[in-house]
Amino acid sequence: MNLKMNRRHFISGTLAAGAGLALPNIIPGRAFGQDGAVAPSNRITLGCIGVGGMGTDNMKNFLKLPDCQVVAVCDAYADRRQRAKEIVDAQYGDAGCALYGDFREVLARDDIDAVMIAAQDHWHALIATAAAKAGKDMYCEKPLGVSVEQSRAIVDAVRKNNRVFQTGTWQRSLEPFQRACTLARNGYVGQIHTVEVATEGPHYQPKYKGGLEPQPAPEGFDWEMWRGPAPAEPYNEGRVAWPDWYLIFDYCTGFISNWGVHHLDIANWGCPWIGEEPFDLECKETFRKEGFTNNSETWDATFTYSGGRKMIFKDKEQLKSGCKFIGDEGWVHVDRSGIWAEPESLLTVAFNDTDTRLTDSTNHGGNLIECVQTRKDPVSNVNAAHTASCLGMLADIAGRLQTKLSWDPKTERFQGNDEANAMLHRDMHNGWSL
Repeated sequence: MNLKMNRRHFISGTLAAGAGLALPNIIPGRAFGQDGAVAPSNRITLGCIGVGGMGTDNMKNFLKLPDCQVVAVCDAYADRRQRAKEIVDAQYGDAGCALYGDFREVLARDDIDAVMIAAQDHWHALIATAAAKAGKDMYCEKPLGVSVEQSRAIVDAVRKNNRVFQTGTWQRSLEPFQRACTLARNGYVGQIHTVEVATEGPHYQPKYKGGLEPQPAPEGFDWEMWRGPAPAEPYNEGRVAWPDWYLIFDYCTGFISNWGVHHLDIANWGCPWIGEEPFDLECKETFRKEGFTNNSETWDATFTYSGGRKMIFKDKEQLKSGCKFIGDEGWVHVDRSGIWAEPESLLTVAFNDTDTRLTDSTNHGGNLIECVQTRKDPVSNVNAAHTASCLGMLADIAGRLQTKLSWDPKTERFQGNDEANAMLHRDMHNGWSL
């Protein structure tokens, strides 16, 4: 059985024309006008912060939801925010979408209910914590910042301010991942002793080939706002090109976390002990050296738990992509390209009423809007996002130190290693702070 799945979108291709875009069946009758449309005054108003490639994709998917109205877009690039405004205005047939170059202006608007955050990783913690304090619900791209401390700050701000938070680990809204984790959770493969995780990494290489000297920032681009809390380096195209900025430690921990978060999240969803229990951690890691790039390129990490249980985490050049749950009675392996199992009958087994069922979400953005209305936690809630984000960050710390580490998830500290614990923190620069 091979179930094809869409990449980088809220919904699977098989759902795009049907139930995936359906409105959640929880909207009260008073929210509808006489023609059956959601009354504008009852729509969830959304501001989009960061409208590059991923941000624009997210925005377009929110535009498809009848009970959500995009009212503002924000980006450090003037051309990107203008392009995003044109998409929004074309959808609604007016010119009402507002433009901003500073996210704080979006958060200051009392008429905005929620925000979509898709700025670079080094911005996630600052914007998300500020959004929570401003009373905004949010969809925030993964991972939750560039340090464990930043990720924890988002969790604390969201919970303290009673905000609804969904992160971009949208595999949780696809049936094959739901099935794999339900099989794992309910013992269909027996006692799980090994989880194998592999994600993208070395495939992404820098595109910029020019000099490394300071350059004038292009007209219409606010370099200082884009750089924000990162070190005060001068502008150079090689710092902001795609995918180059993902490969620079100042702006992103690397694909060990940024891409790793997707399948690490599935591993933790299917086996909660991965994030809940103490573990020993070892990691062999190589680092990029071309141009400004300097974060992880390849990795081979082993998380060891009590009783000899393990999670193996590598880049997909060393191990088949996806998440594989291996038990003493079988296994199930899920990736965006399909789902496989031994015995194969697991792929069609009918679950029991007594089984732990994880979610019925079929639309990741729609799940956020539904939860904004009901005030429930979305499928990719802030605590799950924190766990998945940190697993990759912790592997990176072990890889940088090249030493065996022991992690206590209750205290969120390494045992007996001050150097490793210091790396749970990242300084912020240029006057920015959490």
